[in-house]
Amino acid sequence: MSGTPRSAHSPGPRPARGPAASTALAVVGNPLNRRVAFFRDAVRAAGLQEVRVVPWLDVLRGRARFRTGESVRLDSPGEDPGVERLLRGVGDPTRVEGSALWYANFLAAVRSVAAEVSAVGGELLHDPAELARLFDKRLCHAVLDGAGVPVPASPTSGPAAPAVRDWEHLRELLRDHRMPRAFVKLAHGSSASGVLAVETAGPGRVQATTSVERDGRGRLFNSLRVRRYTTEREVAALVDALAPDGLHVERWLPKASQQGRSADLRVVVVAGRATHAVVRTSRSPLTNLHLGGSRGDLDGVREAVAAAGGSWPEALAICERAAARFPGTLCVGVDLLPATGWRRFAVGEVNAFGDLLPGLTGLPGSGAEGLDTYAAQVAALRSRADNRAGPPHAQVHTPTPTPTPEERPRTDRAIAAP
Repeated sequence: MSGTPRSAHSPGPRPARGPAASTALAVVGNPLNRRVAFFRDAVRAAGLQEVRVVPWLDVLRGRARFRTGESVRLDSPGEDPGVERLLRGVGDPTRVEGSALWYANFLAAVRSVAAEVSAVGGELLHDPAELARLFDKRLCHAVLDGAGVPVPASPTSGPAAPAVRDWEHLRELLRDHRMPRAFVKLAHGSSASGVLAVETAGPGRVQATTSVERDGRGRLFNSLRVRRYTTEREVAALVDALAPDGLHVERWLPKASQQGRSADLRVVVVAGRATHAVVRTSRSPLTNLHLGGSRGDLDGVREAVAAAGGSWPEALAICERAAARFPGTLCVGVDLLPATGWRRFAVGEVNAFGDLLPGLTGLPGSGAEGLDTYAAQVAALRSRADNRAGPPHAQVHTPTPTPTPEERPRTDRAIAAP
């Protein structure tokens, strides 16, 4: 395709394979969702065949069919009440409970798609085993920590870690690991659902900041308003209700600020290259944009990092190292946490469907300049397919691998609060 910008290439051992211009593309998604629309627009703009949409509802009801030789992309199953009901067993999409059931049903659906696509000689552009780790924060944290990616310290990291039983058990973990301030997250949650920013200061002195609302019957709901619970009884009731779905606990790292607001970044990594970044700022510990967070000034972040003697390229490289642990996943969104002072960074989460950043174009030097996150993915898929279709003896450029932790300036693996 003439004029296609240089796209990022991953040095990972199992790069996701992509379609050539003549290959049929399908996306499993919710047909009316804007994610699907953005991807279809990007494919259309690239001059590829029209994308066929396979509804998640058809997958979950056993009615989905895939065509011979299709390359199949998975998109988020969220924002559809019918899909949520089948995945979580809860009719109200604002309810918090049901994330463990969601996880089990989602993975079963992914495995069924993988089997059906393979049976017709197609290709699933996602690795089901990687999705299982990406959608369990405890497993994902352990993968990153084991690879030397800087992450907040956690007593729940990995499959051998203790499962949080209730509030009393959580208090014990926080005390034993000297974590007076911690983020408590649903292991299979997303979009800050069920996240509690917990602060403790001795017996009875407890508070939690969260978007969770609890009604008179003890049911939990996601709200667009961040609130603070200031008694141990209230916080204990929340934790006790959340614990059966699985909890992940991380040290609360004091984050850098921009214009007096707490700041972090969502960095999108496509085919191994950090291509897009957005700064998120908030007056609360939760920076999610739908909870009142605002987009910050990325140029200001780069200037602050340089002024502090830090390295912006190293910050992006941390995100690329995190993404490299999931080489079968073309695109991930990495939540990057800047420590106070803008010199150190840690990875908070890696999101399989973290590419929804409308209107954001690529970083300078990323190969995605002028492209949004969806167009960058399409360009990367096309570039890989074109490389495979080249002459038998053609020299295909192999990018310089991302340096190992030992080759980079030293960065603490598990970062503790200063």
